[in-house]
Amino acid sequence: VQLQASGGGLVEPGGSLSLSCALNESIFGMSLMAWYRQAPRKEREFVARIENSDAHDYADSVKGRFSIWRESDKNRFWLRMNSLEPEDTAVYYCYALRITNGVHYPYWGPGTLVTVSS
Repeated sequence: VQLQASGGGLVEPGGSLSLSCALNESIFGMSLMAWYRQAPRKEREFVARIENSDAHDYADSVKGRFSIWRESDKNRFWLRMNSLEPEDTAVYYCYALRITNGVHYPYWGPGTLVTVSS
C-alpha cells in the first residue's frame, strides 16, 4: 500500500490549511487512518485518527481546530487545520493500518511540510 500526502505549505498564524492523503488501494481495507506530525527537534506525535467505524479522535493540542474525514469513494482522507499556530509547524505524515487475521500492517506516507509563520 502506498500513501501520498499533499497540501502542505506556508500559512500565517490564524490561517487554515487542508492536507490530503491518497491511497493506491481501497480505503475500505484499512482499519484506521491517521495523521501524525514531527516538529523540528521533537519526536513524532499523534494528531488525529479516524476508524472504519467513522469514530475519530484528536490530540488535545488540536481539538476544536483540526478535523479528520475520509472520502471512501476516492480512497483519500483529509485533515482540515483551522486557527493554525506557530506550534503546529511540522512535517505531517499520513498513516493507515490494515489488520488481517490479527496481524497489523502499518503504512506511512512520506510527509508534507506545514509552516505556520508570519
